[in-house]
Amino acid sequence: MTSEPDIVIIGAGAAGIGAARRLAGSGLSTVVLEALPRPGGRGFTREISGMAIDLGCGWLHSADRNPWVGIAEELGIAIDRRRNAWGSQYQDLGFPPSDHIAAQTEFGAWSERITDAPPASDIAAEALDPNGCWTNYVQALSGYISGDELERISAKDYAAYDEASTEYNWRAPNGYGALITAALPQNQALHLATRVEGISLDGRRATLETSAGTLRPRAVIVTCSTNVLSGSTIRWPSALDPWREAARRLPLGNNEKIYLEITGDSPFEPETHLIGDPRDATTGSYYIMPLGMPVIECFLGGAGARKAATDGAAAAYERATDQIVKLFGSSVRGNLRPLAASDWAGTASVGGGYSHALPGQRDARDILARPFDNRLFFAGEATHATDFSTAHGAYKSGRRAAEEAIAALTADISGAVAG
Repeated sequence: MTSEPDIVIIGAGAAGIGAARRLAGSGLSTVVLEALPRPGGRGFTREISGMAIDLGCGWLHSADRNPWVGIAEELGIAIDRRRNAWGSQYQDLGFPPSDHIAAQTEFGAWSERITDAPPASDIAAEALDPNGCWTNYVQALSGYISGDELERISAKDYAAYDEASTEYNWRAPNGYGALITAALPQNQALHLATRVEGISLDGRRATLETSAGTLRPRAVIVTCSTNVLSGSTIRWPSALDPWREAARRLPLGNNEKIYLEITGDSPFEPETHLIGDPRDATTGSYYIMPLGMPVIECFLGGAGARKAATDGAAAAYERATDQIVKLFGSSVRGNLRPLAASDWAGTASVGGGYSHALPGQRDARDILARPFDNRLFFAGEATHATDFSTAHGAYKSGRRAAEEAIAALTADISGAVAG
């Protein structure tokens, strides 16, 4: 490992790869460090029985303006542009049309209030209808979207994301995680299973103590999650306390996935969807046979994801199976078996799903994105003003941080020559 590169990128997820792609050809020596034994970060495709299973991000949100679509085209990677089945309830199972319309109307009214008349407290829950019958349904959707309950969500932050997003959500049939990792420049120096243990800032170079030795780069691009930045797995210099405080104000929510494999003859149909129990805030959201694969993808958010993390994968599989059996009938129990489960909350180098701003703390995104002393530059989905919680927001933030680092190091060189 080069001990004194120009730039070290901490993290080989979407943000780190975005930074590496921008730095390629810049003439600056760059090293990427990743604590996991694989690149991709929260973009993680597992190959199971010939199927590409995304245990992290799976949908290219706002796909009509998502840079990963162009990258996929550049790399010759297929993109599926079909409309998704979200919001539908297969054969109205457990969710009759009158209830479904009422629940969606209540969610839509809450969304409008968040945008048009946000609560002065900035607490998203205070925009709920106090006489509403579908609060648990709205809370379940908040779990999927933000990873937490509305009591802990900034209304202004949610509205900023909602206003910027578009209705286009596409997929990479070979896996979104696989697309992200394929985008890493081929000649990029990458060190996997390499933990950063401490950072110090004596002198003009930073000093990074890692599990594989010490590096002294001229600049560092930090792309680790907000839970890692605010936590204790890395020793941070006290000068970064404002950035760490901003990260604490942008905690990761809880989001997990489990997959059930479908075997034998069953009533399941491809590209269909349903909510397990729309009156339960911890319910799973079930996407049946995505892209025709014989699986059911169960997405858990907020309280439901925390329950899965606390109770363990076996209990999460059982609960998901029970919800599906309740809707389809006892005969389908024999058609379902556990296949794969995520554990983002238990992954030390991540620590959760994706970021949300606490009430009154939306400005923390701007604070977190500021460079420190033209030596440390911050990226990651949490630093993006509107595309947080997405792989494309992370990618764009990585490119932005790389631009800042290039400008700082170029100015440093120019100043040294002029002097």
